[in-house]
Amino acid sequence: MQTTSKSNISSTSVDVLMINDKGVMISVQGQDYFLSFNRVPWMRDATINEVLDVQMSGKNAIEWPKLDVDLEVESLKHPERYPLLIKRNELDYVS
Repeated sequence: MQTTSKSNISSTSVDVLMINDKGVMISVQGQDYFLSFNRVPWMRDATINEVLDVQMSGKNAIEWPKLDVDLEVESLKHPERYPLLIKRNELDYVS
């Protein structure tokens, strides 16, 4: 296994560092973020393989293609600015 120091990490890299019963720890562009299953519930029942299949989607977003999930990097840095909303129909938003 090859290891890379944080100073050598590409600015376009994303990796899953850890998965536990509370959520997923990822490293994006050299910064580590914990994604709680309370915040990203669609990952709670995902397989390990599905969660590990993560990639950059441009310079400012990451995606899990097998889960059809996309997140802006900014939402990882400032989750309070991105409340979770579920749209059931055109007139109804639930937070």
